Amino acid sequence: MDEETHPPEEPAAEGGTVPLTWLSAVEDGRRLHFCETCARLHIRAIESRLDSLWW
Repeated sequence: MDEETHPPEEPAAEGGTVPLTWLSAVEDGRRLHFCETCARLHIRAIESRLDSLWW
């Protein structure tokens, strides 16, 4: 990827709430939260990892 990326933040782990516009994912048993900007920037990569049964 050519864009500068940042690791996902985990505000829920700190006791905060996650904004409704954020993307939530579970990878390797960990819940990750991606901000709206990062989710939009990497939507094709996210979609490519979905199981074919999803479509």
